[in-house]
Amino acid sequence: MFNQNRVLRRVAAVAAMSLVAGCGVFSGSTGAGGPIVVGTTSAPSTLDPAGSWDGSWELFRNIYQTLLAYPNGATTPQPDAAESCAFTDSGNRTYRCELRHGLKFTDGATLDARAVKYSVDRIRTINAAGGPAGLLGSLDRVQALGDREVVFHLNKADATFPFVLATPAMSIVDPDDYPARSLRRDKSVYGSGPYTLKSYEDGKQAELVRNGDYQGFADRHNNAVTIRYFHDSATMVKALRTGAIDVTYRGLAASDIVALQSYNSSDQQLIDGSGVDINYLVFNPKDPWAGIPAVRKAVAQVVDRPAITFKVYRGTVDPLYSMVPAGLTGHTPGYFDTYGDPSTSKARRTLADAGITQRVPLTFWYTTDRYGSETVKEFQELKRQLDGSGLFTITLKGRPWKTYVIGYQKGEYPVFGRGWFPDFPDADNFIAPFVGDHNTLGTPYLSPVITGKLLPEARAEDDRGEAVEDFEEAQQILVDDARLIPLWQGRQYIAAGDDISGGEQSLDPSTIMMMWELHRKTSW
Repeated sequence: MFNQNRVLRRVAAVAAMSLVAGCGVFSGSTGAGGPIVVGTTSAPSTLDPAGSWDGSWELFRNIYQTLLAYPNGATTPQPDAAESCAFTDSGNRTYRCELRHGLKFTDGATLDARAVKYSVDRIRTINAAGGPAGLLGSLDRVQALGDREVVFHLNKADATFPFVLATPAMSIVDPDDYPARSLRRDKSVYGSGPYTLKSYEDGKQAELVRNGDYQGFADRHNNAVTIRYFHDSATMVKALRTGAIDVTYRGLAASDIVALQSYNSSDQQLIDGSGVDINYLVFNPKDPWAGIPAVRKAVAQVVDRPAITFKVYRGTVDPLYSMVPAGLTGHTPGYFDTYGDPSTSKARRTLADAGITQRVPLTFWYTTDRYGSETVKEFQELKRQLDGSGLFTITLKGRPWKTYVIGYQKGEYPVFGRGWFPDFPDADNFIAPFVGDHNTLGTPYLSPVITGKLLPEARAEDDRGEAVEDFEEAQQILVDDARLIPLWQGRQYIAAGDDISGGEQSLDPSTIMMMWELHRKTSW
C-alpha cells in the first residue's frame, strides 16, 4: 500500500541531509567543507545487516545503530541506542535494555522496542547463507515491552551475549523498510547511526553525511566521509600520495606498508597497532583427501608459518599457532606445542601410519580480491612448501570474493583460505563461529565436546579469566582435528595525510573503523 506519510518523511530526510552536507561546520578534504575520503579494499557484500557476517560491518557501524557498541577506549560494550542494558538474573539468561528517548531512523520513522525485536527476529527468520544468524544460538526469544523496553530471553547462560548485541550484525532497521522474510536488495539505507548513507555505488564508493537526528555515544569530529573501494593496495596508496584520498584502511599490501614505513615525507603518516584478525586454512571433511585426518595433520606438520610471514608479508604480520590470537585471554600456541617446527619426515610418518604412500593431490582455493594482493603469493608459498616436501601435489584456484563465498558455502572447495576479523574481542569468538551445524564456514563441524560442554561452560562465566581452561581444551580439540589450520595474525595499519588526526582512536576492539573519529588538524 502507498504510504504518503513515509514518502513525505523521506523527502524531508533527503532535504535535511543536503543541508547537513553543505553546512561546513567541520572541514574535510578535497576543499573546504568537503568529506574526509577513506580508501579500503574491503567493499560491502550487502547493505542489509541480516545478510552479512563479513567486512560489510565496516559500513554498518557508521550508518546503522546497535543497542550496544564500543566508545573510544572501551573493551566491553557500552550503551548506544540503549540508555542502559544489564542481565536481570544471576544465571545470565535474561538481558534487558531500555532505549534512549526519541530515537529516529533517517527517514523520520520512530525507532522503538518493536523495531529492535523485528531486526533481531528477521535475522533468524531469513537465516541467510553467510549471514549472522549463527551469532544468536543462545537466544530463545525477544520481547518488546512498551516503546522503550526490550528483553532478551536466552536458552542458556551466555555472558557473551552483550558482545553479540554490540556487533554490527545486530544493526536496528525500520520494520516498514526491510522485509521480514527476505533481504533488501536496493542501494538505500534507513538506519539511525552517526551518518546517513547519501549515495552508494557498488564496489566504487559510499557517501556518508552527518545524521542530524543521531542519538548515541559517537562524538563526531567531521561532517562527512566518503569511502572509496579499491581493487588493490597499489592503486589505493597511489590515491593517498596524490591527495585523492585522505586515509587508507583495510587492504594495505605488505610491500606498500614497508614502502610507507621508509617513505621520507612530512605529508603522510603510518599508524601501526596490534591486531586480532587471523588468516587460516579450512579443510572440507567431505572431500576424499581433505577429509582424512592424517592428510590434514601432515599439512599442519609441513606448513612453515615464519616463511609465509617474512617472505610474503615482510614481517607485517605474525605467525599464528592457534585459532585464538595472541593477546586475548585464553590463547595457547597449540599447533606449535603439538607439531613443533616444520618437518617433512614427521609428516611422512603421519601419512605412512595411515597407509598413504602416494603424493596427496589437493586443490587450494583463495579469493582474488579480498585480503590484499599478497594472497596469491601466500598460496604460491604454501604450494612451494607442500609440493617441495614430496608428499603433496597442490593445485591453486582463485575467484573474486562474491563468487568465492558462494563456492565455499556450497562445499565446493577441498581446502580454502579464510580471514577472520572478530565480531567481538573474546576467545569465544575465535572458536564458536567455526563449529556446529551452522557456522560461518559453510561446512558443518560437529564437535559435541566444544559445542555441548566447553563453550556453554565458558559462557556461564562473568569473569572471562575463569573460562581459560575451557578455551584451552577447545583449542586442543581443534589442533587434534586439524580441520582449521591457523597461519598468521595481522596488525592494524592506517596510512593518512599528515593533516589528518584521529586514526589511533578510530579503531574499536573488533578492528572496525569508527569514521567519526577522523578529522583534519586545521579544523580545531
